[in-house]
Amino acid sequence: MKLKFTLLCSLLCGLLLSGCGAGTTPEIIMPDQPMTSSVNTNPQSDKNDTTSETDKKEAANPDSSSDADYNIYLITMDLTDNYWKSIDDGCLKAAEESGNINYTWSGPDAHDDALQSACIEEAISAGANALLIAANSAEGINESLQKAAKTGCKIVYVDSAASFDCVAALSTDNVAAGRTAAETMIARLKEKGITNGTIGVMGVTTDTASCVARETGFREAFEGTTFTLDDTVYMQDDTANIKTAVQDGILNDYVGFFGTNEGTTAAIGGAVKEMEAVSTIIGFDTSNEVLSLVSEGIIDATMQQNPEAMGYEGLKIAVQALDGSYTDTNVQTDTGVTVITKESM
Repeated sequence: MKLKFTLLCSLLCGLLLSGCGAGTTPEIIMPDQPMTSSVNTNPQSDKNDTTSETDKKEAANPDSSSDADYNIYLITMDLTDNYWKSIDDGCLKAAEESGNINYTWSGPDAHDDALQSACIEEAISAGANALLIAANSAEGINESLQKAAKTGCKIVYVDSAASFDCVAALSTDNVAAGRTAAETMIARLKEKGITNGTIGVMGVTTDTASCVARETGFREAFEGTTFTLDDTVYMQDDTANIKTAVQDGILNDYVGFFGTNEGTTAAIGGAVKEMEAVSTIIGFDTSNEVLSLVSEGIIDATMQQNPEAMGYEGLKIAVQALDGSYTDTNVQTDTGVTVITKESM
């Protein structure tokens, strides 16, 4: 069934209030089609909930003597970014509500297909019934996913999909979000009286599908303008790569920088702040570090995704697929982005 538009707006607004503080209403970029789901419950967050994180995890991870019906794993690209923790928060809430789930969050310590594949195969060996996967690349983990499917494991993608068949994929339309980031960059530069110049582009790895798609949309939106986009610099799990590139860009009078995820965005903002320079920075995601840099005016804007809803809806769909009440396959769901600026916080 289609998840009502009001539900997604409620989730987005809840995240904004908790992550950015009260203020003017930010621009919300919604997908052309409302978010779709077979979930019948309304995932409203309880602001008065005082349950500790430990208690929530214990509720979502019953011991071996419990009556848990399913073992469900969330496997992200790494365990570092706060963004993945937000997806985990959504999964925890859904697992707690379901009450029959043994839920585990797993992931490698670096963006690497082989390491993520190892996590998938460990989950299979541990008896996983369903996997929520933020795929490191489109093709690199398919062999492990095929092994999972052969055991009857249900596969749901969150944030970033591989090319292997799935029950559903809940993510940002990353190409569209990249275009929104570019349009925001162009508008900011215009406000500053800047109509041409070079812009630095920062990515994670060459095969991180979600970030590559954002870059694609970003570059498409700049076609036909008087701006030049430099070759992409990849962080490769080392923020020093970004810092060095930003320093070089500032020295060469770059007019702005674009970060395709939380890590690159924070690294760009940190480097500009350290140099006491002024630039136009547009990025992705809303860790405390990124939001702090936005509030200081160092980062002009960041694209806020909806990771908690991805985790919540993804786990609910996985349970219903296991119960047999969700029978669709390869359902694509765009969860939208919100443009966060200093003015909207």
